[in-house]
Amino acid sequence: MENWIIYILNGLYFASFLFLTSLGLSIILGVMGILNLAHGSLFAIGAFMAAWIVGAFGAKAPITIFVIALLAALGVSGLMGLLLETSIIRPMYQRALEYQLLITFGALLLIEDLIKMTWGGTAYYASKPFDIMGNLVIGNNQYPLYFLFVILITIMAGIGVWFIMSKTRIGIMLRAISMDREMARAMGIRIRKLNTLAFGMGAALAGLAGALIVPTTPALLGIGMEPLIMAFIVVVLGGLGSLKGALVGALIVGETRSIGIVFFPEIELPLLFLIAVIILVSKPQGLFGR
Repeated sequence: MENWIIYILNGLYFASFLFLTSLGLSIILGVMGILNLAHGSLFAIGAFMAAWIVGAFGAKAPITIFVIALLAALGVSGLMGLLLETSIIRPMYQRALEYQLLITFGALLLIEDLIKMTWGGTAYYASKPFDIMGNLVIGNNQYPLYFLFVILITIMAGIGVWFIMSKTRIGIMLRAISMDREMARAMGIRIRKLNTLAFGMGAALAGLAGALIVPTTPALLGIGMEPLIMAFIVVVLGGLGSLKGALVGALIVGETRSIGIVFFPEIELPLLFLIAVIILVSKPQGLFGR
């Protein structure tokens, strides 16, 4: 029983990163209709920014500096998202899907080069927050408190996004754009500005996810590729533009990975694609897609 508690908690920990990354991707896809392949690079920017700040300034107060690093990663990734949308993505709205794929893939390569120019090709480590938080004793096992910290931050971020999308005027307008862009434009909604805001919000969430992962994984070039692939699986499972879908999809993928790594590691990744295929065959729009 104690082992299963650990497996479930590990699944929630995996799901936290997937939820933040896929939620940002789902917002961009749902509101703007842009398939953003550069999303993984925004994740990487958050990871490198947080690792650099903790490594440079976190010797005496690692927890305080780490919180600052999270905010910095969120802000820098969001600003990079705003810059991408206004300078590169905006001309692609009326183009075919293949143009979007090419331009966002080009943006991915550009950001990777910018990361390499800024931080070099070496790994950045930021393990102090993980070490300082210690462990929680569960039976005969010790479980890192940092994992619970990540889950808590993810819950807070999810509630914040839900509040913005459900209870604010901006959120209502974003949902209106995702449902019927032409009618929203006819009602006087400033679609261009809201597109920029949606892209920046999605980028900031990806950067936050990247910042949260560096106390357990070094920031390396290409760190955002696996989260990008997993985020696409989550969006496919949960349904395009759905907050509930991103949450349920992340939980499915996170728990499957956690249990799969323990019991059948050889087929853990193919199993995720099998689950995605089964759901798409029975419900092509995803579990909560409309």
